[in-house]
Amino acid sequence: MPDTHEFIVGEFPRTLDERYRLALPAEFVTALGGEQKECILAKERPGCLSLWNASTWQAKLDAGTALVQAKIQAGKLDGKLEQVQRLGRLLSSRHRSVQLAARGRLLVPEGFREFLHSEAGSEVMVVGGAVCVEIWNPRAWLAYLEEQMPKFRRLFDRLSS
Repeated sequence: MPDTHEFIVGEFPRTLDERYRLALPAEFVTALGGEQKECILAKERPGCLSLWNASTWQAKLDAGTALVQAKIQAGKLDGKLEQVQRLGRLLSSRHRSVQLAARGRLLVPEGFREFLHSEAGSEVMVVGGAVCVEIWNPRAWLAYLEEQMPKFRRLFDRLSS
């Protein structure tokens, strides 16, 4: 979670410029640690990227990989070589370190643009994902909302009780 432990929330339409740069809302830049700060950009789901504070991401990644390595050493993943390889492939291509530039601009790298399904000059939605910032293709965002919004009350009640 971000160091402030405050939820990152909000929904902002933005446009990818001709160089695939994106200006993030100031409050999201602050939540990620500020300008000139290293962040981790991750492929989340088709049409969606997530942007994390680097130390938060690294802590989650280290904890998860240590657990998998311990299971391998204990023999608990014997016979699951294909699943371990799939995890390694996805882990290798899922995330990348990026730097926020002046005025909270993010350059969306090649490979991540394709996953986002967005071209230069197109609109994207920048959304607070509570613990990270999400960048959505607008069509994917609308489809996600249509699917998930009816489940909101139940989710909120379950997590807040």
